[in-house]
Amino acid sequence: MAGSPLAYELSKFCKYSRQLRHTLKDTRSAFGDVERCGGFWDGDLQHSWREEEDYIQSVITRPPCLVILGQSCYAKASVVNELFGEAVLPTLQGSEVSPSWRMLRFKFGPSRTLRLTLPDSFELVDSLAAYEQDWTTVPRADLELHGEHRTDVALASAVVEVVLNHSLLKDGAEVVVSPSNILGLNTKQVFSKCTEDVLPVVLYAVNRERLSDQDVQELSDIRAGFPETPIFFIRTRDCEREQTTAEPTLLQQLSGMGFQVLQSNRHSGSSNTAQPSNRHSGSSNTAQPSNRHSGSSNTAPPSNRHSGLPGTPSSRRLPPSRLVEKFEQFPSLLLFVRAVLQTHLVRAACVLYSAHTRCLQLFIASAFDMARDIMITPRRIEYARARERELYDSLVAISDRKQDEIKNLIRETVTNIREELLADAASYSFIGVDLTDSGELLDSKQLRSCTSQIQDLVLNKLNTAVAGQLIGSVDCLRESFVGTLARCIQSLEKDGGDVEDCVASVHLKQVLNAAYQVEVTVHKSASLLRVLWEKMKQLVQALPWNAPKRVDADWKKKVASDMLGSLSESRLARSMCAQFKDRLCNSHEAFTSSLKQLEVQHCGRLERTEEQRMKLRKVYAPTLAHLALESTSLRDVILHGMPQLGREIGRGQYGVVYACDSWSGHSSLAVKSVVPPDEKHWNDLALEFHYTRSIPEHERIVMLRGSVIDHSYGGGCSPAVLLVMDRLQRDLYAAIKAGLDAVSRLQVALDVVEGMRYLHSQGLVHRDIKLKNVLVGTGGSGTGGVWDRGGLGRGLVQPGAGAQGHQAEERAGGYRGVWYRGVWYRGVWDRGSGTARGWCTGTSS
Repeated sequence: MAGSPLAYELSKFCKYSRQLRHTLKDTRSAFGDVERCGGFWDGDLQHSWREEEDYIQSVITRPPCLVILGQSCYAKASVVNELFGEAVLPTLQGSEVSPSWRMLRFKFGPSRTLRLTLPDSFELVDSLAAYEQDWTTVPRADLELHGEHRTDVALASAVVEVVLNHSLLKDGAEVVVSPSNILGLNTKQVFSKCTEDVLPVVLYAVNRERLSDQDVQELSDIRAGFPETPIFFIRTRDCEREQTTAEPTLLQQLSGMGFQVLQSNRHSGSSNTAQPSNRHSGSSNTAQPSNRHSGSSNTAPPSNRHSGLPGTPSSRRLPPSRLVEKFEQFPSLLLFVRAVLQTHLVRAACVLYSAHTRCLQLFIASAFDMARDIMITPRRIEYARARERELYDSLVAISDRKQDEIKNLIRETVTNIREELLADAASYSFIGVDLTDSGELLDSKQLRSCTSQIQDLVLNKLNTAVAGQLIGSVDCLRESFVGTLARCIQSLEKDGGDVEDCVASVHLKQVLNAAYQVEVTVHKSASLLRVLWEKMKQLVQALPWNAPKRVDADWKKKVASDMLGSLSESRLARSMCAQFKDRLCNSHEAFTSSLKQLEVQHCGRLERTEEQRMKLRKVYAPTLAHLALESTSLRDVILHGMPQLGREIGRGQYGVVYACDSWSGHSSLAVKSVVPPDEKHWNDLALEFHYTRSIPEHERIVMLRGSVIDHSYGGGCSPAVLLVMDRLQRDLYAAIKAGLDAVSRLQVALDVVEGMRYLHSQGLVHRDIKLKNVLVGTGGSGTGGVWDRGGLGRGLVQPGAGAQGHQAEERAGGYRGVWYRGVWYRGVWDRGSGTARGWCTGTSS
């Protein structure tokens, strides 16, 4: 296989790894910018990205390596010599006792050299046979360990590093041959050492009819420690055959150990799959590695991530192991190596694409939230201002027009609670007044204090009762205003960052509680003459020569009764209404002032939000969409290769459409080739591709099957994006020119409406509906589908698009929410007058 396609396969892996490394570098830079900006990056996203980044790094930073295991030194040497197409290693006769061989590592270099290195990268100074002569085959003396050298730790662990100028190793690939018969090393240690810091493709050379007990134990240990690693089993040319058939065959032995082996047929070369016979076989390719430090052979993507690609989960399994019975079929190793390396690359690309799409979805959600905030916050402030003003006017109107009702309310309240007030007054105990045992005052000067206490008691009770009755007049307003208005104010204060000092909410509560805070006072509840007369009586009774007054229950009732009898309902009603309006006015002014302050805070916040939204719309989202396009295109080209372009079937403003017979398991496809001239067009194309790829399959939408970026186009200066999609017979414009009947036109129109409704249900808008962007089925049967989502997008993330000649006047004028279906329907029903033809060719506006 010297200079074989295997070298090309390894070179291709290194090429795609470099592309993936470049995309990862740009992704890391973009995520860093987003994280520094703040507002879009959350902890869960950051944690998952770190995990995914580590996995991708583990794939793209390690060189591919062919790890050669085997039953004997002879078997492994045969495989190595076949790989390089020359006798690089000495071959031993099968009858010889198996010697102890050091581990070998083949690397690329300009000239053929050999040296001994320790695991810590130090070169071991030793007299080697290769230093004393020119060699083409590695001297046996430099490979073998004899006598006390087998127990010397340094000599036994040394690696023979062979540098060859060979195409197989040219792009950084390596070939490692495991050590043989080294004392003190178990199978897991040997395998971990061979696969350290490389991406392994494991081969196992068999030179006997069956596996020995030691071979079975070694393979079982590998199977237990590295369950996801597939192995390519190959029989050598001079395989020792046995006549007895009672023992299990090699295939049966491998199946018994849990390997899922794809066997090559000895005669026809066809394949069949041997299923493992033990109970652990079902999970052979899904188990996770138990040795986290082996690092190389069990690279598995994060299990809880999804690629976002239909039918291609990021947990794509590695291929099954393979058994080749004839050494002449050794070239089939190419397919095995391709499958293993391809799986690693596809996994990494899918994980990277998953991170891109997850971040884009976060951006889209953030853009909608910010746009809603910018649009709704001024309306919420205006709503709060209008509703509070309406509440204030309603309460003032109540106090103006219901003064007579309040007067009657006071009269009824006094009548209803009179006996209760008199009883409370009779049982009242004075505070700070000295009485004799008979209930007389020790000092007549304290009579005024007793009278005031009884009056205060009556007024407090009356205040509570009257206010409770008065608030019933505004209960309906409380029910209709408080809930929505209070929640609106609280939400505005929370969004404005004014959670601790909720001034507007406090002032709103003062407006609502104004009716509870009216007070009935002595001066405002009776006439002026009555008040003066009571003051004169209290003054005379407090003269020193007057006998002390007896303040018993009857006296208390009399004072309370006189107090109630002196009430003037008219003055009291006017007083209460005046208090009510004064408190309302003060609370209303305070609320208006605090709402203005809140509005100023939100204006500054909304300006910053708009800056963030524009940065997200013009910088972050397009950048991530561009990277997502690169990662998914890399995945598609790895899996399916470049599509073969056929004849040209169409040409538009931004690209050329070619026919394609088959690609990725689909037939009858169309490939749209787009060469974005600058970064803006790249970003627009990437966003449109992201939205298109996110649409679930629908019969009225022409589905996108994949994408490929041709970096060789234009000499590598201007890469071309190839969008692969389903191909229909012709577009609606051609069908109308060919004489599509009216019934079929109507059916196509209904199909387009169905497709547009489906896009709208996905939150997407097609801004470039025209006859040439609608495809019809074979023969113009009336089955239509929307394609060419060149104008597809979400208005909050992506700017407007579409050909101006096909847009309605309102849409061209910049108005939102206008679908130019009138223009399109006119084109559908045009029966060849030339108008539709003018629109499609751009000759008429």
